[in-house]
Amino acid sequence: MLYAKVLRTKYPSAKILNINLDEAEKIPGVKAIITAKDIPNNEFGVIIPDQQVLAKERTYFIGDGIALVAAETYETAKKAVERIKVEYLELPGIFDPLESRNAPTIHEDKDNNQVIHHKLRKGDVEEGFKRSDVILEREYQTQFVEHAYLEPEVVIAVPYENNSVVTIYGSVQNPFACRNAVASVLKIGFNQVRIVQNHIGGSFGGKDEVISSMAARAAVLALKTNRPVKLKNTREESIIESYKRHPYKLKYKVGATKDGQLLAMEIEAIADSGAYACQTPFVTWRSVVQATGPYEIPNVKTDTFGYYTNNVYTGAMRGYGSPQVIFANESLMDELAQELGMNPLELRLKNIFHDNSVTASGQKLDNHKVSLGEVIKKATESLNFLEKYKEYSKEQKGDKRKGIGMAISYRGCSLGAEAVDAAGVILSIQKDGTLYLYSGLAENGQGLKTAFSQIVAEELGIDIEKINFMVVDTLISPDSGSTVASRATLVGGNATIDAAKKLKQKLTDFLVKKYNLSNKELIFKDNSIYTPDQEKLMSFDEAASSAYNSGVFLSSYGWYKSPEISWDEETGQGRPYFTYVYGCQIAEVEVDICTGEIKVLKMVAAHDVGRAINPASVLGQFYGGISMGLGYGIMEELDIDEGYINNTNFDEYLIPTVKDMPDITPIIVENPDPSGPYGAKSVGEPTLELGAAAIANAVAQATGKRIRSLPINLEKIVVGHSLKKGRKKK
Repeated sequence: MLYAKVLRTKYPSAKILNINLDEAEKIPGVKAIITAKDIPNNEFGVIIPDQQVLAKERTYFIGDGIALVAAETYETAKKAVERIKVEYLELPGIFDPLESRNAPTIHEDKDNNQVIHHKLRKGDVEEGFKRSDVILEREYQTQFVEHAYLEPEVVIAVPYENNSVVTIYGSVQNPFACRNAVASVLKIGFNQVRIVQNHIGGSFGGKDEVISSMAARAAVLALKTNRPVKLKNTREESIIESYKRHPYKLKYKVGATKDGQLLAMEIEAIADSGAYACQTPFVTWRSVVQATGPYEIPNVKTDTFGYYTNNVYTGAMRGYGSPQVIFANESLMDELAQELGMNPLELRLKNIFHDNSVTASGQKLDNHKVSLGEVIKKATESLNFLEKYKEYSKEQKGDKRKGIGMAISYRGCSLGAEAVDAAGVILSIQKDGTLYLYSGLAENGQGLKTAFSQIVAEELGIDIEKINFMVVDTLISPDSGSTVASRATLVGGNATIDAAKKLKQKLTDFLVKKYNLSNKELIFKDNSIYTPDQEKLMSFDEAASSAYNSGVFLSSYGWYKSPEISWDEETGQGRPYFTYVYGCQIAEVEVDICTGEIKVLKMVAAHDVGRAINPASVLGQFYGGISMGLGYGIMEELDIDEGYINNTNFDEYLIPTVKDMPDITPIIVENPDPSGPYGAKSVGEPTLELGAAAIANAVAQATGKRIRSLPINLEKIVVGHSLKKGRKKK
């Protein structure tokens, strides 16, 4: 196996005038060096193919690769990279998406810097504002956020293995998206690229396009040298090269009656796409659907935009366009409540969705239980929200002040109108009664293996230990799209039920015929098969062996396609998702107004998950989501200065530790959904998207100062109080 190392650009925006490889190629142990000219197709992208595998004529962000070395050892490859000489012409960069709107184009082949514009129109906002007694206009801002998974990205490309042109092993979040990208780069068929997912050390949406780029680079090198090639990122390389959560700049205008009825809302949300389009078209689409929050508003005008800059590019991260708009919208609701002299719970309850409510996109919520009132009630009662809100609203003495804040949300489940939403599994019973399961959706730490295995065990009445969940292999597993959008259990779980039921029917038909049974239904339980009158026919193992020896085909293909949805690009009206989940989180904080230190004391999270297939796994999502929401709210921020990233490791990029975690009360709410497997819906992303907004509202109550940008850090609090009291900043 050879080891690869990437030479990255020195400048976020520059022309490449010359690349000199002479000295690097002379180093003993160097087997190949490639640049963009060695790559059959140098651009790829899931939505818009504008991402460079290696920079060809110019660089667009600081993570762009220039050349790639393959050598006998990692140390040799590193030494060779240092010997490559590149001549640049540094160019002015654009680092603000607002500036990018009217600036010269970053990508020369495009007419402007706009990646995407999504619109949503409902009613007449001008008329709504005319009828409003109170109108508020506010601006909010969110930051770049790093995924911070424990294991940096790594791939190994093996040429001509298992009749494929190239096989790639690695920490791949979405094997089929990776396969498609590599095939496109190599200009070969999908069936000639094999991706095998290894056990992955976390993802949170982050190991998609960056892994596709690395896999493509390693594949080109492997084919050039005819040897396996390993390419891995150090932590610093990972933070420099990998995409981040989109920072947003948001303008909100809301109109309401004096008794708190929402009449109109106008929103503009601008996302920094960075150097490439990546997932920006889909991320901003989810934002346009959910930007008004879970409130019935008759008149809405929403515009979401994405613009190219020379910053690090941005893509999928847990929440996918919802944490940004929820922070803004839920902050706005508290500000409006204060303006109206109401408590924030009262204002929300006046306007929230109920059964048969109509969303901003004109969708009537009539096919599932709209449980927003239930999750709010359970969360607020758990922490005595109203009593504490009244208590903390009184004047507080001393430097340490307490506050309590809430945030609510609704979230469309699965992909919605982003893409075709279907998934499959292959399930096979062996003649000894054991089974193996190939899923087209990938395990990224969210518990998919356990959930799918439980479903099979439930349907066939067997112990879960009998099931071997195989890693995703694109030459075997059915193409099920990407493991994103909290869709795995919902869509893949239904496919698993389909496969299990088909096998159950095969065994039933075989046994009914074998024993000449009058009843066509059998009971599968306790690793055995029974007649309806509880007479045991045989063990499951015996049935499998007997069926196999009789020539019964004991494999099945399970498939599920989600219910139909619709979307009008011009008006933003339709049914963008086939079902929704609802959540409420409450944060109680203590803030030292002299030092700016924020302690999140307690968090309550109530989420309707449809049905918890595995309650322990669901609780894990609660705790992890709250941790990430806390980080998003008060500490995490990628420090980017004119395209350069300053905090490239966890000594300076701060994430929550165990000592930062509050006392957490998780509340699993179950209202089984008719579209979900056993009623299950989504939980992975909803638990993250509310925390920052709830904490922001709590900090605002504690300090009397509304901070409208994330993270809510020490400096913003101290400066605010210094100005308020006429003191110098410490």
